[in-house]
Amino acid sequence: MGFKTGDFPPVDVETFLEKPFLERMKILALHWVEYGFGSPRMIHTTYIAKLLLLYVLGGTVLATATSGLGPFWHVSDWWAEPVFYQKMVLWTGFLEAVGLAGSWGPLAGHFKPMTGGILFWTKPNTIRLPPWPGKVPFTAGDRRTVVDIVLYLALLANFVFALVLPGVPSTAVDHLVHGPNAGLVNGSLMLSLVALLAVVGVRDKVVFLAARSEQYLPAMVFFALLGPVDMIVSLKLLIASVWIGAGISKFGRHFSNVVPPMVSNTPFLFSRAMKRAHYREFPNDIRPSRWAKTLAHIGGTCVECITPLVLLFSTNHALTLLAVALMVVFHVFILLTFPLAVPLEWNVLFAYAAVFLFWGHPAWAGYGLADMSSPWVAAVVIACLVFFPVLGNLRPDLVSFLPSMRQYAGNWASATWAFAPGAEAKLNEHIVRAADNQIDQLRTMYPAPIAEITMQQTLAWRSMHSQARGLFSLMIKHLGEDIDTYTLREAEFACNSLVAFNFGDGHLHDEFMINAIQRRCQFAPGEFLVAWVESQAIHQDFQRYWVMDAALGVIERGRWKVADAVAEQPWLPNGPIPLQVEWTATSAAEPAG
Repeated sequence: MGFKTGDFPPVDVETFLEKPFLERMKILALHWVEYGFGSPRMIHTTYIAKLLLLYVLGGTVLATATSGLGPFWHVSDWWAEPVFYQKMVLWTGFLEAVGLAGSWGPLAGHFKPMTGGILFWTKPNTIRLPPWPGKVPFTAGDRRTVVDIVLYLALLANFVFALVLPGVPSTAVDHLVHGPNAGLVNGSLMLSLVALLAVVGVRDKVVFLAARSEQYLPAMVFFALLGPVDMIVSLKLLIASVWIGAGISKFGRHFSNVVPPMVSNTPFLFSRAMKRAHYREFPNDIRPSRWAKTLAHIGGTCVECITPLVLLFSTNHALTLLAVALMVVFHVFILLTFPLAVPLEWNVLFAYAAVFLFWGHPAWAGYGLADMSSPWVAAVVIACLVFFPVLGNLRPDLVSFLPSMRQYAGNWASATWAFAPGAEAKLNEHIVRAADNQIDQLRTMYPAPIAEITMQQTLAWRSMHSQARGLFSLMIKHLGEDIDTYTLREAEFACNSLVAFNFGDGHLHDEFMINAIQRRCQFAPGEFLVAWVESQAIHQDFQRYWVMDAALGVIERGRWKVADAVAEQPWLPNGPIPLQVEWTATSAAEPAG
């Protein structure tokens, strides 16, 4: 992998696309093992520059200059100041809401332009996805209106005001600060920000989730309503709930399949031999090796479940410092793998939060659970923080995987799209957005076959995760031999080009989204087929799926066992996995009896 030259799959670009679909997936998956996406390091350097200059330096200068904590290079003057932490949370949320943090750039499917977010959400008639369409007053429909744009711009303006205005002085924070009392962010601005996020969110869940409201909105509530000690301890409970929720979500069979392709995509840390060690017997068997499973569940699951508890309750200086260092290393490792949703800013914030909350304000200094003003405050905070993760793991159909805290668990709602030859172009012709189809973005930079092979690499990446074995099996069943001539797309990437954001959330391309596309494009029967699967509930051993012809509606529902999916190779050498069909459109149309 060079700085300007990537590691493209070693295939004959003129004939590769004539090969059968599953043979293509095998070749691309084996290439992923050693090279990941194979992007030139120039792309990773761009991400690092954005992270260091815009996020870290820009945020630090802004937070210190507007809070009287400068100069910014005197780190000891501000690293443990509550108002600095508050403003870094707001700075992160602002960049997420604009589209300049997670789900940005080519690794997230934004090739040209590299920014989605604001370019889509200030454009009338783009697709809008209400979480409860029609059930909440004034939320029906799927088109962005001037009202939505005004609300979104008001949200951004509220972020800006909260960031640039100085903290409100308060004697209550005298014992929290290490220098001059810079106060705390204005609580009224936090309440208006929470209100705007809620209103924008019931109109369009995409913007709500893109702003990472499941993690930053609770912090804003704490900033606005709680006293200094209760605020700090509640922020500890918030980050602990994210870590522990993510750790619990990694129980089961999925997560072991996440780590190997994640490590393979790391451009700097691992040699090709080290990457191959994460697979059982490359190139014959690329299911996770014992080492990969150990790394997944010791370095991932155990770290996220146990270390936060140590941080919450430890009064031992050395143990706390070790736990803080472990969480910093944990987030730096994730950052350096450049995961495809590219949440680099989020990982830096969480690494800093571990230091600020648990070393800057440790339990032994009066910031433990027992130091909250009332046990009822602690109980309410904990109940609110665990509500959606518990509900989302029991009923994944009701809650996005982000509020469910299933980041990188591998247990995701996912989908594969299939277009008849030429049908994908209808998206460009009929859907209002700020970018063309990703294949067309790539064609402005590369020859058509190279652009198409690059797009199929995302399918190969998905094939290395458990869901793809079922999704591909459904495509084989419903397309037959036509699977080799249809254009298949990884839906997470494709969705990104339609609504500006995705973070692995299949709920952003559910039946409502497919119907919104169909209303605009009017695909004929057979032109656009979707295979979609819901996340696995924590108490079940299967995943539920549906298959939809955009023109006809859902044509099949059923389930598959997770054990059957993870047992297979990505390219399904033994054929489709067993599928348990529970309903078909044909059977529903037949008269009873």
